[in-house]
Amino acid sequence: MPDVPHTGGSPDRPLRVLIGCDTFAPDVNGAAKFAERLAAGLVERGHEVHVVGPRPESGPNITRAEMHEGQLMTVHRLRSWRWRPHPWVRYTLPWRIEKNAARILDAVKPDVVHFQSHIVVGRGLAKQAVKRGIRVIGTNHFMPENGMHFTPFVGAMREPAVRAVWKAAGRTFGLAEAVTTPTRKAADYLERYAGLTEVHPISCGLHIDHYTPDFAPRTENVVLFLGRLEAEKHIDELLRAVKALDPALDVAVEIIGDGELKPALERLAVQLGIAHRVHFSGHAPESYLKEQLTRATVFAMPSRAELQSIATMEAMASGLPIVGARAMALPHLIHDGDNGFLYEPGDVTQFAALLTRVFTMPHDTLLELKRESLRIVGGHDINRTLDTFEALYRGETVIDPVADGDDVSAAVAS
Repeated sequence: MPDVPHTGGSPDRPLRVLIGCDTFAPDVNGAAKFAERLAAGLVERGHEVHVVGPRPESGPNITRAEMHEGQLMTVHRLRSWRWRPHPWVRYTLPWRIEKNAARILDAVKPDVVHFQSHIVVGRGLAKQAVKRGIRVIGTNHFMPENGMHFTPFVGAMREPAVRAVWKAAGRTFGLAEAVTTPTRKAADYLERYAGLTEVHPISCGLHIDHYTPDFAPRTENVVLFLGRLEAEKHIDELLRAVKALDPALDVAVEIIGDGELKPALERLAVQLGIAHRVHFSGHAPESYLKEQLTRATVFAMPSRAELQSIATMEAMASGLPIVGARAMALPHLIHDGDNGFLYEPGDVTQFAALLTRVFTMPHDTLLELKRESLRIVGGHDINRTLDTFEALYRGETVIDPVADGDDVSAAVAS
C-alpha cells in the first residue's frame, strides 16, 4: 500500500473525515446503513463528517446539510442516473468522478478519506486523495457475484467479468493505507480475489441497546426475514420450508423489506397455499421493524452472499435464535447449536426441520439460544467499531474487534 503521510494529528483533536459511498441513505442495504451509522457515530463523537454519494433524485451536484441517525452532517450529492437493469441503484458518471472528487477534496481538505466501495465514488476519491497526500482507508461491502444478474454478463461472459471487477477492486483498494471488511471470512475472500494483504476484519457494528429482547413464553410461532427481496437472498427457500412445516404449528411469516422479487414471492406464497400466513410489509419504519424483531420466535437468513448481515445482528440484539444458510460469513454469527442452526444452502427439507426444532423446543432451551445470540452480538457494539476506525484514521496500531463475538482479539499494525 502507498506510503502516504499520516495526517490524523493529535489523538485529542477532532478529525475532518470524508466518507465516500456509491450507495447511501435513503438507499436501504447493508453498505448504505453502515456508512450512515459510521457517519452519525463520528459526528456524535465530535468529528466533522462529510459524505460523498449519488444524488437520490435527478438534478445537478449539490452540497447540503442532512440529518442521519439523529445527527447533522454535510453531504455532497453528485448528479446521478438510474441503472436501468436494477430497481433502485443510481450511479455517478465514471468519467466525471475524478473532477468531482478533486473539487470536493480541495474544498473540504479532510484529514482522512474513507471510501466504502471501489466502484465509482471510492475510486475517484482514492486517486485524488493520494495525489494530495491525504490518508485513505477503504472498506469493502461488495461481492461482484451479487450484481452480475443486473448486467449483460451471462454465461461464458460471467467469469471474465467477475475477474475484471476483482482486478479493478485490487487497484483501488491498493491505494489505501488500510483496508477493512466486516468479517474474517470476507477479509480472506478480499485478499484472495483482489490480491490484497492484511485486510482488517472490522464489524459494521450496531447500537445493541436499541433493540428489545422478549424472554416471556411465546404465544405464537413467528419466523421473520428482514432484508432486500432480491435473488441472492433466496427467500423462496424460506417460503418452501414454511410450506413443509406441520400445519398444527400455525407458523406466521413476517417478511420486511422491498425489492424486485416481491411480486414473484407474493405469487409463490399463493401457489404454495400459505399466502394467508405470510405478511409482506415492504419497506417498514424503524419502529415497526423493532416491534417485529421483539415479537418473532426465530429469524431466518437463507442468503448465500452475506459479507456480514446487519439484519442478522439486529435479530441477535433482539434475542432471537437464527436459522440460516451455511454460507459466506453467516457462520461467524450463527454458531450451530448454540444460538441457532445452519442448513446446507438449497436443502429446504433441512431448513424446515431446523425451523421445526426451534418451534417445538422447550422454553428453557429456547432461552439458552436467545441468551447466546445476545452474548455473541455483544462483540459487535458500534462503539468498538468506531474506536477502531478512529485509530485507523489517525494511523495508530489497532486491535481488530473479533467478528464472531468471542472474547479474543488479535493486534495488528495499521
